[in-house]
Amino acid sequence: VQLQASGGGLVQAGGSLRISCAATGRAFNGYAIAWARQRPGKEREFVALIGVRGGKSYADSVSGRFTVSRDNTNNRAYLQMNRLKPEDTAVYYCGAGVDLGSRSLNNYDYWGQGTLVTVSS
Repeated sequence: VQLQASGGGLVQAGGSLRISCAATGRAFNGYAIAWARQRPGKEREFVALIGVRGGKSYADSVSGRFTVSRDNTNNRAYLQMNRLKPEDTAVYYCGAGVDLGSRSLNNYDYWGQGTLVTVSS
């Protein structure tokens, strides 16, 4: 499966943004989808995941502000980001992998190019 994240941009603190993950190739609905981000000077970190049956999990830092969803008909996943903070500034990536409910990024075999989200203070 090939993945491509899009929809990033510049937003003011407190604002909202929705980024998308488009998938092509093998059956999208058979994979769990994870969102990860890499902040400046930091390692890539888990943000959210959505399982094959729609189960969701979030990093503590985004819980209550971000919502992950998927549209299996159109082979897309989304990350709705609300109440954004400057510390959310990062390149956001989507990944696909076996549905183990795992937050470990090593569980996701396929990653696309990221999309940059910049939150200004």
